[in-house]
Amino acid sequence: MARILIIEDEQDLSGLVEYNLRAAGFEAEVAGTGASGLARARANVPDLVLLDLMLPDLAGSEVLRMLKSDTGLRKVPVIIVSAKGQESDRVQGLELGADDYVVKPFSVRELLLRVRAVLRRADVDEGPAAQLTAGDIQLDTSRHQVSVKGQEVVLTALEFRLLRTLLERADRVQTREVLLSDVWGIQAEIHTRTVDTHIKRLREKLGPAGDIIETVRGVGYKLSPPSR
Repeated sequence: MARILIIEDEQDLSGLVEYNLRAAGFEAEVAGTGASGLARARANVPDLVLLDLMLPDLAGSEVLRMLKSDTGLRKVPVIIVSAKGQESDRVQGLELGADDYVVKPFSVRELLLRVRAVLRRADVDEGPAAQLTAGDIQLDTSRHQVSVKGQEVVLTALEFRLLRTLLERADRVQTREVLLSDVWGIQAEIHTRTVDTHIKRLREKLGPAGDIIETVRGVGYKLSPPSR
């Protein structure tokens, strides 16, 4: 039974979400502030966090940064649930490492569908162990680790999933829409610069080895392993 931590200060809303999660078969608990949410997450690591951006003590974006910088919590998927629904807000949330973004007001059914989708992706990420290699890049799915020339490169969960997808589909062009669907698990509801931004950051972290990720103009991206 997956355990969901709800970090939300609106008591009526958090109560409604908690009730429906429990009715759907999940364990759920509520934290009304960012600080208490972080404390509860550290004390008992959840399977997923639902995070409001407008909290009374800490900005939700800061809570997200702290979750993703904590070695014990960085793999926990996070869905932002916020009234801030501008494209820039959604893009920023995803770029900070959120796994999905739900805009208030929302239907409970939609939220439950998204929760299940994110948890399924997490299960896939913990699937059969594999060693993927291209050039100087090595990716170990069992250890959730990436290295370049033997030196570990620290990636966010989304960056790791993006690189893994490109490695698994080497020499095949991936459109931005396909990457949004398969890596983020969402339809093309937001501007595709989100994919471009993550590709740019991924290349930067990989250094010269990242040059094997090619831009296919007007289409998307392709990872082309160097010839042996």
